[in-house]
Amino acid sequence: MQKNAPRAKTPDPIWTGVAVIAALTLYRVVMLRLSTAELFVDESQYWQWGQDLAWGYYSKPPLIGWVLRAFSELSGSDNAFWVRLPGALFHAATALLLMGAAREVTDRRAAMMVGVSYATLPVVAVGALLISTDTILMPFFAGALWLYLTLVRRPSGARALALGLCLGLGMLAKYAAIYFVIGAGLGAALLPAARITWRDAALATAAFLAVIAPNIVWNLQNDLTTLSHTADNVDWVRRPGVHLNPQGALEFLAAQFMVMGPVLFGAYLLTAVRALTRPDWQGRWLVWMSAPTLALVTLQALLSKAYANWAVTACVAALLLVVPVLWHRARMWLWVGLTLNLAVSVFLPYAATQATSWTRASDGRLLMRRYVGEGAMSARILDEARRQGVTAVVSGNRLLLADLFMAAKGSGIEIFAVPVPEHPPHFYAQEHPYPAERPGPFLFATLGDEPPCPGPLPVATWKPGPGIYAPNTLSLYLREGTCWPAAGN
Repeated sequence: MQKNAPRAKTPDPIWTGVAVIAALTLYRVVMLRLSTAELFVDESQYWQWGQDLAWGYYSKPPLIGWVLRAFSELSGSDNAFWVRLPGALFHAATALLLMGAAREVTDRRAAMMVGVSYATLPVVAVGALLISTDTILMPFFAGALWLYLTLVRRPSGARALALGLCLGLGMLAKYAAIYFVIGAGLGAALLPAARITWRDAALATAAFLAVIAPNIVWNLQNDLTTLSHTADNVDWVRRPGVHLNPQGALEFLAAQFMVMGPVLFGAYLLTAVRALTRPDWQGRWLVWMSAPTLALVTLQALLSKAYANWAVTACVAALLLVVPVLWHRARMWLWVGLTLNLAVSVFLPYAATQATSWTRASDGRLLMRRYVGEGAMSARILDEARRQGVTAVVSGNRLLLADLFMAAKGSGIEIFAVPVPEHPPHFYAQEHPYPAERPGPFLFATLGDEPPCPGPLPVATWKPGPGIYAPNTLSLYLREGTCWPAAGN
């Protein structure tokens, strides 16, 4: 009788997940290199922050500026590809960290699917194309969740310090990292099995406070600028009384079906309800790590407004909860959800390569005009400044200023914002107002604002080409610095 041949060793599912995430990331990087979409105002502003490293900035904590500065220094380039490259890489890192975290709550194959599911989320597909503070936050949030789960199983001073470090770096990326503290606090209060030791909690807290302390000091030294801008976004202070916005709340919740994909978010809602009635603490803990974030941001949308990405950190625990359930009990639906999300993940990077080509059939306007036209506009403004023999351009328009600062780097032409004596309306007015002591003329660029003082008619006026400024008329005025006697005071 012939002996049976030895069975071939099946590949480790974790390495299969790593390969899938790596392949999708490589595709994103290649398509990002071919993208014709220019930087949007927020992305240009984040790059500008990195030119002057600080412990805080006008509207966000500092980590995104530091990251973009690091990529700029390493690459020797400031073009859109290098500014956006961290997006694809940080999301890949988050997916890998989630696979590790998933091993604390499920088997290796389901853990693989958690990582792949994150990498294919629609919100991740967007985040890999456009750099944002959410993208910088996510790997630290995922890492903190993994560390917390390991600390519940086995106390460790080193891991507790690492947990505090992750949360601190997350807070330096975006203050939404506080949702972790809220969720973990609720989970620990309601689920004794989900508590870490007092020593580990103290060590994590100490590390967390040590990391964020410089940003707190910076805010105190700068009139709580970042915190006050966050309050402006929340928009409660300027809207006294109760003004409910039920439509906004419904729109926010509907948008979550696009953030996670319709199948995964729908399945999460069902799984979360059922998990609360199950005896295992891990499922209930993951509900507390995700549902309160969604509830708080929905409440914010009801009271004022909220953007779809404001609850993106909920995706981390939500995937750890729902994907293993779908893998073991409703695998067909998981494959349907992944297929839909993967289609979006493949389509969006390709669409970015067609930003200057795809138009609407109704009026011929570019579909992605928001990301086209900035560079041409800035180049023409700087050319006119050279023709007029001036070495400074001033504007009150944040969109113009954001791209002008990038375009003017190394040109010998300085860029300034219109000085605002009261609370500055944006970063450029805060950090780069036109100085009162500067001699000589300047060029004032406007898409409709009146020039800072009376004077001659514009030296140049034109209708921008296809892109973000297409509906507007840009005017350039030659003015003397003496027309701003109070500037910089």
